[in-house]
Amino acid sequence: MKDKVLRALDSVRPGLQADGGDVELVKIEESGRVIVKLIGACGGCPMSQVTLQQGIERILKMQVPEVTSVEAII
Repeated sequence: MKDKVLRALDSVRPGLQADGGDVELVKIEESGRVIVKLIGACGGCPMSQVTLQQGIERILKMQVPEVTSVEAII
């Protein structure tokens, strides 16, 4: 599952990098919860929660059905 999640993150990465940010995988829990860290411009962006929920989480769930949720740490 880790490889699938990494590939899915790679598919969203160009959009984040275009705005000066990025995302890195922290861990995947047994429950399917994925923990990520938004870095660069994304780390302090007021729209980061929207990016996380409507962008990253939506794409991860679509590409990796085992993913139950995506959360970001600071």
